Amino acid sequence: MVTPTDPPASGDDRALHAPSLVTLAVDSIRKQILSDDLKPGERLIEERLTKDLAISRPPLREALRLLENEGLVVSMPRRGSFVATLTEQDVFEILTLRSALERMAFEVGIPVKDPALLEPARAALQEMYRCADSDDRGAMVQAGYYFHASLIKIANHQRLEVIYASVQQQLLLCMSRNLIKRQHAAEDLHAHADLHRLLLELVESGDRAAAIDELTIHLQRSFEANSPQASSGD
Repeated sequence: MVTPTDPPASGDDRALHAPSLVTLAVDSIRKQILSDDLKPGERLIEERLTKDLAISRPPLREALRLLENEGLVVSMPRRGSFVATLTEQDVFEILTLRSALERMAFEVGIPVKDPALLEPARAALQEMYRCADSDDRGAMVQAGYYFHASLIKIANHQRLEVIYASVQQQLLLCMSRNLIKRQHAAEDLHAHADLHRLLLELVESGDRAAAIDELTIHLQRSFEANSPQASSGD
């Protein structure tokens, strides 16, 4: 969002405010996708979105282009834009990669040498509880991703962080699928946050083996929730 330091000339208003409209549209649509308000494979109807978001078509189309770059939206010639759908092979590849990367971070980073490295994870956990209090599932998915991405940083391994960040949006889609299935199983969002609190406490304790064991259980729940047979199910 652009925040000019000086009052803009009237002719510059549109140029200055357009990026803000795009950013707001991206954030809103992304949240709707991650909360399952917009479902996998659903067509994104421009007329409806411009009305719901109170914006014109140019910033909406730019927002959809950015979401396509993130992997959350796919565009088809002459058919329009659709919410991305993950195949079972996609999910398998994403979750096995996630498991390997997070386990490596724990093996390298525990015990944590600098307590300050855990501050981002603590902040993300607080955000997860805020999301639970407000029943904001879309924001909960994003907070959950940032929690796990913050724990990657305890390894102090830049290339590991870059690889993890490169699959951010795909991980978000998997986490969204998982949380939706847990919702259908009537799992409370506070219970979901509690699982992450336990994981963080074990990391803080410096007990590498116990933290990796809990991480394994944590990730196994994701595999089970995202399996084709799962009817209910991070």
